[in-house]
Order: sequence, then C-alpha cells, then structure tokens
Amino acid sequence: MAPILEMRGITKTFPGVKALDNVNLTVQAGEIHAICGENGAGKSTLMKVLSGVYPHGSYEGDIAYDGQVRAFRDIRDSEHAGIIIIHQELALVPLLSIAENIFLGNEISRGGVIDWDEAHRRAAELLKQVGLNELPTTLIKDISVGKQQLVEIAKALSKKVRLLILDEPTASLNERDSQALLDLLLEFKKQGLTSIMISHKLNEISRVADSITVIRDGSTVSTLDCSQGVSEDQIIRDMVGRQLDDRYPPRHPQIGEVLFEVRNWNAYHHLNTQRHIVKDVSFNVRRGEIVGIAGLMGAGRTELAMSVFGRSYGRNISGEALMKGKPVDVSSIPKAIDAGLAYVTEDRKQLGLILEEDIRQNITLANLPGIAKGGVIDADRERGIAEDYRRNLRIRSAGIFHKTLNLSGGNQQKVVLSKWLFSNPDLLILDEPTRGIDIGAKFEIYTIIERLASEGKGILMISSEMPELLGMCDRIYVMNEGRFVAEMARGEATQESIMRAIIRSAGRNAA
Repeated sequence: MAPILEMRGITKTFPGVKALDNVNLTVQAGEIHAICGENGAGKSTLMKVLSGVYPHGSYEGDIAYDGQVRAFRDIRDSEHAGIIIIHQELALVPLLSIAENIFLGNEISRGGVIDWDEAHRRAAELLKQVGLNELPTTLIKDISVGKQQLVEIAKALSKKVRLLILDEPTASLNERDSQALLDLLLEFKKQGLTSIMISHKLNEISRVADSITVIRDGSTVSTLDCSQGVSEDQIIRDMVGRQLDDRYPPRHPQIGEVLFEVRNWNAYHHLNTQRHIVKDVSFNVRRGEIVGIAGLMGAGRTELAMSVFGRSYGRNISGEALMKGKPVDVSSIPKAIDAGLAYVTEDRKQLGLILEEDIRQNITLANLPGIAKGGVIDADRERGIAEDYRRNLRIRSAGIFHKTLNLSGGNQQKVVLSKWLFSNPDLLILDEPTRGIDIGAKFEIYTIIERLASEGKGILMISSEMPELLGMCDRIYVMNEGRFVAEMARGEATQESIMRAIIRSAGRNAA
C-alpha cells in the first residue's frame, strides 16, 4: 500500500509550551491507523494540524497527502481534500435538529431553497448506517451524549470522505455500541476508506488497527505493525514510559452498615411526561463500598443518578431516599448536597466545570461557605484549599491559577473530583468517571476512588466499560429499560453474566 498521508517533522508551539516536537506519522491508504498516548501527549494537536484547525504557517514541518505537499488554510480546505475530522469535543448545535446538524454548511437545496424532504430522507439513511433510531427532526439537546457522538459520525459520512479522523470515537458509547462502530470502521476499510483513530481503549485498537503510532510528551515514540503481533503491555510501556503491572489498585474493602438507600424510585422524561424512564428502582450503598451500575445506552442509569441528585433530571419524580437510615430531602441540588450527596457528571466540560475559570475557582465552587468568613470569600483559604487538592490529587498544571480549559482530560476530571470532595459528601455518585482518559490517568482516578472508599465513603459508580466495573466494584446492579434487573456480588459478576441478565430482561419485557 502507498502512503496516503505523511506528516514529517511536525513541531507546534504554544506560548511557553512545545506541544509537538518533530513528530512523524505515515498512514497507508486503506488502513486503520491508531494513535495512542497519554492525555496531553499531543495526539489531538497533531490531528488539528492535519485538518487545518491549526493552519499552515502556525507549525513547522510538512504534510504530504496523496503524494503532494499540502498547506491547509482551515478545516474547510482539508475537507475539500477529503479529510474529515470528528473531534472529541462534539461540534453540534443543541437547538437544531439531527438533520440540520448533519448537513450544516453542506445543505441539500433546490433552486437555493433547502429540500427538507430529501434532507430528512438522507439523514435517516445515515442514522441507520450508524445504528441510531432517532427521528431526523429530533433536537440535539434532547438526545444523550452517546447518541450525539453517533450524529457526529453520520455528519462525517455525509461528506465525500477519503481520510476519516476519529478522536476518541467510542468514549461516549457503551460496549455494544462501541463494537458496532468498530464493525462499521472495518466495513469502511473493505470499501477502501482510510481511518485514523485516537483511542485510549487498547482492546478496541487491538481489534481494528493495522498500525499504531505512539506519542509521548509531544514526540513520536514508536510505530508498531499489528500484523507482527502487538501486546497491550508493549503499547502501555511506550505510552507511559514505564510498566503498569496492574490496571486497578488492590482492593481490601472494609464494608460497614448501609449508608444510603433509595426505595421505589420513579422518574419520567423531562419533555415527555408520559415516558417512564426510571421504574420503581430500589438500591443501597454501604459505608466503604463501591457499587456499580451496569447497562446499555438508554437503560436509564444517568437519568436515575441525576433524578436522585437534586432532581436535576426528570419530571413527576417519586420515591424515598435515606441517609444513615433516616429520610433525607433531595428535592433540589443544594438540599442533596446538604444531605451528603455529590454527583460527578459524565459530561465534565458542559456540566462539571467552568472551563474559562481557573483550577482554584472550580475546586471551591460547590462549597463556597467552606472558604468564606462572614459571607465574604477568604482568598487565602481558597488558595490553600485549591493547592491542597492540586497536590493530593496530583493535578498536573502550572499552578492553581491555570485555566481549566487548558488541562488534559484526566486533569480536568481530577478538578471535578476535587470540587465534590471539598463538599465533604458521604455518598459520591460517579457517572463515567474515566471517560476519555488515558490508561495512566485512569489508574490514578481508580486509586483516588479506592482511597475514598477505604475512608468510609460510599461510592456509586456508573460505567459503560464492563472491565472497569468488574475491576473496581464490590457489588454491581444491572439496569435495563429503566429497571434494575439483577444484583451481583463481586465474585459472581462477569461480562457474560451481566449481558445475560440484560438479554433475559429484554425478553421478559417483550413478552
């Protein structure tokens, strides 16, 4: 195969930081080429150079595409050449429909007027191709983050793409939908499409990639030929510069009495109040226990967590919440915090952080009374608290005044955790706590979670990565179609038993 792409000696510098240092990348036509590296290694920056987000002249080095040196002025310039990038940060307009987003800037028209019938027909075909059953007229704001990712992929497919770049394409997807997407990439490969895939999920890379380039600290470390056999340990060693013997910290739980309990919880869709989303759910979390919630996309896991945490999702919510055996009021977010709850959202950039603010302000945001005297913020105390969390959670930054926007995903997640830990919760609800985070940073997050449990806090953990749940949790609830359909102790739970419970419950519901 001839190279469709060669990036030679790419160097990109931001004020005070060299993000890329003489990076080389060669991608063969018709292959799936994976790029691996820790958060902040320079993977996304390299792809932004390729796609014209960082235009020619703002970096050093050459881009050869189809055998010719190119100078892309912007992203539209690269798209005209057939290079389409799907960024990790979704570029959708929430108040427009799925169809409007798919064809935004590339509208289907006749005589200068948009042909909505044709747009909706073609959008429906693209949605079917990516396995999404939503109507083309559905607004983006009314679908989950995972479904929005699929819309982004459909949007890319609507263009004449020859080189498809996917930055963490399965980060928002559960395992079943991730496998469907990987199958789709393999099908594209059969059709001659070339793909570059950035991912932290090494099992997915091993399944689909023909070649792997590893980047560490802004430099190319290695390029691996998967046909020769590549182990995950080798990839990890190249990524982090050291051996990771264990993916999860050792767990020696000291589980106490029931800390938090929910009984007969129900919630309805926030727009369609006839749609029952959470159906008569009951569960409990003991002191020092890590409890997982497994399920497929759309099972209602996030909706359950948000409805319990201050009714931040849903309508007509009913049920009882108890903390340490006593009923507590969780009917608003301030009341839920006062009751001892904290919720780390799956969407840290939109709902968990104020990206334009610095680390200091984000960490103290959920507990302003904790840094105030007489209703006035004590700046010295605020700095001290923020610095303590930055040091203890190993947030890699220039300091507490570093803008959160400019942190890597793993460090942003540590800021979110710090924010809620400063509120001193008894129960910490973690919704996809390691989404979009590299394997080294994941281990650090896991270590923090294990330490919190060992200190006697209760942890309720939602994750679409079954190995993560199996590796971290003492007990797992399985959720499907709004109900808890199984409960498994650590020794009983396997990927097979969880999927079996989901499939059997779906069969009973259908009957």
